[in-house]
Amino acid sequence: MKIAILGAGALGCAVGATLTDGGHEVWLLDRSPVHVETMRRDGLQVDDANGSRRVAVRAATQASDVGVADLVVVLVKSFHTDAAMRGALALVGPGTLVLSLQNGLGHEDILADIVGREHVLAGKTYVGGVLRGAAHIQSGVTGKATYIGELDGRLTPRVQAVADAFNAAGLMTTVSDNIMGTMWDKLLINVATGALTGITRLTYGQLYEEPLLKATALAAVSEAIAAARAAGVKLSMSDPEEAWTLAAEGLSPAFRTSMLQSLEKGSVTEVDFINGSVVRWGQRLGVPTPVNATLVACIKGIERAMADAQRKERTA
Repeated sequence: MKIAILGAGALGCAVGATLTDGGHEVWLLDRSPVHVETMRRDGLQVDDANGSRRVAVRAATQASDVGVADLVVVLVKSFHTDAAMRGALALVGPGTLVLSLQNGLGHEDILADIVGREHVLAGKTYVGGVLRGAAHIQSGVTGKATYIGELDGRLTPRVQAVADAFNAAGLMTTVSDNIMGTMWDKLLINVATGALTGITRLTYGQLYEEPLLKATALAAVSEAIAAARAAGVKLSMSDPEEAWTLAAEGLSPAFRTSMLQSLEKGSVTEVDFINGSVVRWGQRLGVPTPVNATLVACIKGIERAMADAQRKERTA
């Protein structure tokens, strides 16, 4: 299978390296010329539980260098989804499938508007990765589940073929007949901790020691559950405590959420696709979401302060 990974960051490289090892023609697409050139020249260095190895990968900065793919896996930051997909239409032919494995909700609608809903699959993955440097990642694939599915819940041969290819390569993948429910389940976990750690700058260990913060997290998750129910989404959990507990499962006290990591790097976050999704669904369905709206506002305020500080530095 010819597979293009749109967004070769830590997660994109972890998935791409695994599929490359599985014998697929995989292309890692990224905007960074240094990252891409280093991968082309030296391969991708992958550190994992088995040690360190170099994987010979195909990499490009332009979709036109790749051509039409059988599958496009979208792993860019949420706020880059529209621009990235519009700039990568050379990857999409009549039979191409476009699969989002991004955090949050709403990417599938953005992609459907660009390539057509009939081309789009949705998914969620628990595979992890950390970008150590150009063409160098820490990868966490073993034992980490991935779920994919058709937007309407049908169990089709095409989505099964993707799952079969992923599984054969070592990505533990399940086809879901309720992928929207699966995505909401993952959203609940992100809603529980992401924005709170971004605002407070706390690690997981610190966050889970503060009862007041737990109460806020449970309130935010309760709003998300109410919005999901109003939307007719079938969730696997009904108690906010479940999301709070699952969010910390298997993670060290020193763990930093991706939202906190983004802020520490001076980057904007994906809050619009996480807590912001809850707010949008609440507005659409008449479900109050004051806690999530407050968390979004606080993160936006931090992003504004960072942008102003960066602007001052440039003009100083």
